[in-house]
Amino acid sequence: MNPIDDSAPANRARRAWLRKTAWTVGAAAIGGVSAGMPVRPAFADGTLKPVTLSWNAGAICTAPVPVAVKQGFFQRHGLQVELVNFSGSTDQLLEAIATGKSDAGVGMALRWIKPLEQGFDVKLTAGIHGGCMRLLATRASGIVDLQGLKGRTVGVSDMASPAKNFFAITLKKLGIDPDNDVHWRQYPATLLGEALKKGEVHAIADGDPTIWTLRESDRLYEVSNNLCGDYQNRVCCVLGVRGSLIRKDRATAQALTQALLDATEWTANHPAEAAAIFSAHTPGADVGQLTAMLKSHTDHHHPTGDAFRKEISLYADDLKTVGVLNAGTNSDRFATRVFSDVLA
Repeated sequence: MNPIDDSAPANRARRAWLRKTAWTVGAAAIGGVSAGMPVRPAFADGTLKPVTLSWNAGAICTAPVPVAVKQGFFQRHGLQVELVNFSGSTDQLLEAIATGKSDAGVGMALRWIKPLEQGFDVKLTAGIHGGCMRLLATRASGIVDLQGLKGRTVGVSDMASPAKNFFAITLKKLGIDPDNDVHWRQYPATLLGEALKKGEVHAIADGDPTIWTLRESDRLYEVSNNLCGDYQNRVCCVLGVRGSLIRKDRATAQALTQALLDATEWTANHPAEAAAIFSAHTPGADVGQLTAMLKSHTDHHHPTGDAFRKEISLYADDLKTVGVLNAGTNSDRFATRVFSDVLA
């Protein structure tokens, strides 16, 4: 592998940022190439292209990331990927990608679209899957649908969370004002269940694995999720790649995108194995529950090209209805600006 010049300012900044994140792990530490899987060398001398990918190791929807390492999909596409478990804000993550401290990242569309409106040099190249957000209530609450939330209080992990944005959008479509007809209260994700038990909120909304685990442990009723109605074929988790990498080294951006798509399809076809791979990053996790979560997600739905661009545009339309995106933003132009069809 070609050595990295740590004396270069960009590389010094990149390394400093990596040291400040939760942890980093190289692909070799997780596993090698699957048996029989050919490796496509990225350099003439046969070595692999080094790439840094940020992800959230606590979110089951990112399972294709460690799968791509363990099953050798990155190496098959000529990449040596270093994973960074990023625990900072979305703005910080997108800035890190845009400035070259990381090459790409995986995250939630409803978390990323607003910051991308501000002009970060990050391009969305593919959807990863749909599903993983749920809204729960106690069975004694009488809340059996979203209309039942009118006049009630919903607990969320933060006021800009994908779950809060999603259910605000769906309430708006039902004619319920999410700002005035429903009250939102913020708690740490780990305390959402306690808030519901104490009666401080009437329902809670968050993402897997937290919300799934609460549903099972507290025998809660799933009022709704992000695979209902128009959203049953809508992606929620996306891959973003540094714009300058796409412009200067499109082949690497293409290889990274395709490797993750291959890993996502593998995850859809092998949920139990994917859950076991992901569980290495979540000590104490129940592999059976993780498997059930993955089976409930739509990992077969990972759009690219114009289909993906259209989904970004639809989300932009949705976010305008609840005041997250500026009303004057043209959704089609916005989607075209933040999307790159690297596989074309």
